[in-house]
Amino acid sequence: MDPIRNPYAPGAGQRPPELAGRDIEVRQFEVVLERVAAGRPERSLVLSGLRGVGKTVLLNTLRSQAIKRAWGTGKIEARPEQSIRLPIAQALHTAMRELGHRHRDDERVDQFSAVLKAFALRTGAEDRKGIRWHPPVDVAAAKGRADSGDLEMDLIELFTDAADLAGDLSVGVGLFIDEMQDISPDDLSALCAACHEISQQSAPLVVVGAGLPHLPAVLSASKSYSERLFRYVRVDRLARDACDRALMVPAESEGVQYDEEALDELYAQTDGYPYFVQAFAHSTWDHAPTSPITIKDVAVAAPEASAELTVGFFGSRYERATPAEREYMRAMAELGIGVDDGSVPTAEVASTLNRKPQSLSPARDGLIKKGLVFSAERGTVAFTVPHFGKFLRTRTA
Repeated sequence: MDPIRNPYAPGAGQRPPELAGRDIEVRQFEVVLERVAAGRPERSLVLSGLRGVGKTVLLNTLRSQAIKRAWGTGKIEARPEQSIRLPIAQALHTAMRELGHRHRDDERVDQFSAVLKAFALRTGAEDRKGIRWHPPVDVAAAKGRADSGDLEMDLIELFTDAADLAGDLSVGVGLFIDEMQDISPDDLSALCAACHEISQQSAPLVVVGAGLPHLPAVLSASKSYSERLFRYVRVDRLARDACDRALMVPAESEGVQYDEEALDELYAQTDGYPYFVQAFAHSTWDHAPTSPITIKDVAVAAPEASAELTVGFFGSRYERATPAEREYMRAMAELGIGVDDGSVPTAEVASTLNRKPQSLSPARDGLIKKGLVFSAERGTVAFTVPHFGKFLRTRTA
């Protein structure tokens, strides 16, 4: 097949040509947009799942829906040990740029810009590192609004003013946050409190977060009412029919078909994980001589696709770990045999390594901070990356 016409997109966060298996989430968010714009109460949204299941793609798709509805939107990617104050200011500045040119009252727009600038200027010097963006320079910072230094109070005032400005246009504001689990506990608590206040006002502002499977537990630990504050959506691997759609629809647009055995084998190879589906389909397309694509084509392409995943998807993460952390992960991998690399007890990891659990805490905590493992329940750990245990067992062998 012509590689130039290859329709598949195995890139990080790249939208696949066919967003299969996410129809329900997309339709539900359409309802959220309409309800919020109409002044009706609605919860913010949290997406959670393993790496490679398409959380970022879905997050970007939902943002695109909001943009099509003429909402003001902004997006941030949370980073460990960095305050969210300046990134949120930057995101809301983007949102207001989308709304400001349509607003008839320039003075109202300038007033919000002044509040935004006051909010941003409260950012500490240590949290400005690596961020080139600066708050609006054409207005003076407001005084006595969103500038107290208390993040919770300042967020409430900033969100309220942003929502009021959007409400003038009968639309809303969407703040989209990727890697939400990396927000510090204090900042997350402030963000939840601000969302709580905004929701009580029925103000037209929605936060949509995405993160690893333990994100709901992190939010619950931050604020007890977060269980009712957000609508939680688990983003998982694709069912067989959705996987077939993700493969067949892009191919058919190029006049190419799959035979049934090829579809069977691709699902067996990928387990329906969207990133793996795109990677294997992309490689299979390049190796297939003609349509229809057969199981033999998949067999020829599979080693190349697996090798690419080994280096890029798995290997790059493995290399980030220290020797002690790698030892911990290898023990997890051995314990995960036969349970689809699901959660394993930390006590059993310690037993496998013939160590006391307390002595392994630094390795476990380091892996959690690096986003390689997570703990959804006390006393257990699991890999954030699907098939990572299988990769480690192969590497050990």
